[in-house]
Amino acid sequence: TPLGILGVLVITYIVTNIFTEIITNSAAAVLMFPISLEIASVLGIDYMGLIVTVAIAASASFMTPIGYQTNLIVYGPGGYKFTDYVKVGAPLSILTMIIACSIIYTVWY
Repeated sequence: TPLGILGVLVITYIVTNIFTEIITNSAAAVLMFPISLEIASVLGIDYMGLIVTVAIAASASFMTPIGYQTNLIVYGPGGYKFTDYVKVGAPLSILTMIIACSIIYTVWY
């Protein structure tokens, strides 16, 4: 693959994270699990690194109030705006992605 394994990890993380912001984290993980297994099979790499990537990305719902129940619970009473989640959540998501993908790449690949 021209992107390398690290590129595949990052793309898998980003796609899973987009899904987890729109739908629930469980649904995002269930959706991406078979896709990750197939990617690992096609590339001939250990599937566990991709599965861990999916698990972490599906749990990292920081950018919207609708992606996770706790985000939605504090949305109204806290007086937050939708953009507040994006302003704080986007850098946090990027930082989480960089750290997670680096560690996963080091441990499994």
